[in-house]
Amino acid sequence: MDLAKKNELMKTACKVRMGVIEATFRAKSGHPGGSLSISDLLTYLYFSEMNVDVKNPQWEDRDRLVLSKGHTAPGLYSVLAQKGYFPEEELKGLRQVGRLLQGHPDMKTIPGVDMSSGSLGQGISVACGMALSAKISNKDYRVFTILGDGEIEEGMVWEAAMFAGHYKLNNLVAIVDNNGLQIDGKLSEVCSPEPIDAKFAAFNWRVLLLDDAHDFDKIEQVFNEAKTPCDKPTVIIQKSVKGKGVSFMENSAAWHGTAPNAEQYEQAMSELKAAYAAL
Repeated sequence: MDLAKKNELMKTACKVRMGVIEATFRAKSGHPGGSLSISDLLTYLYFSEMNVDVKNPQWEDRDRLVLSKGHTAPGLYSVLAQKGYFPEEELKGLRQVGRLLQGHPDMKTIPGVDMSSGSLGQGISVACGMALSAKISNKDYRVFTILGDGEIEEGMVWEAAMFAGHYKLNNLVAIVDNNGLQIDGKLSEVCSPEPIDAKFAAFNWRVLLLDDAHDFDKIEQVFNEAKTPCDKPTVIIQKSVKGKGVSFMENSAAWHGTAPNAEQYEQAMSELKAAYAAL
């Protein structure tokens, strides 16, 4: 990847993380851990990969993103704000009555949100419908969906996987955020869905592995590979760090759904500002 492009993506991802901390601190609730683990992914999708038009959020030929793990809405909102769908100031109103940004994505009221989500397991099913619709309508847009590794313990995820494989939805890219933690603790101890790659392969998906979801060179490489011709849907299994970018949140299930207090907010923002200044 060009160094200038990589640096801009890293700076944007840092701003996205700041937005996650700002939003959850102001709301005194929300899900920072998983939002931080997908901040680099979201940044790459909206600033390098997806074909979207900020001035026309409902453009029918746009690429779509379904945030199947909808509880990580702070990450999505923050990247949408960076992209220009709405002012960054709105992040301070997360989960507040009368404000724009609800606790989970709402396609009816929030510019840039392609699907209301939050009930785990359902987003990928909707993404399959969008991808099939594109094929029926002879449209060439692509559909992306982000799932949590804990989320794929849901049975309907595998019904959707079977559907996508059967109908050869090669315009669908699912990304499993494999940070190894869910709300109740370690994935391996709660209800392990491993081997994730073999399961998707069994449902006739092309499986791509991303061993560092915070390295933009590797992110670009795997998404370029996902664009090569294939008659199967594609799943990218990305190894990420829950809470990435904030030292005391990293690799801790405790930050799945806990907002920072004032002292923690100051520490987190100080770390992120220092990281941004170093770029």
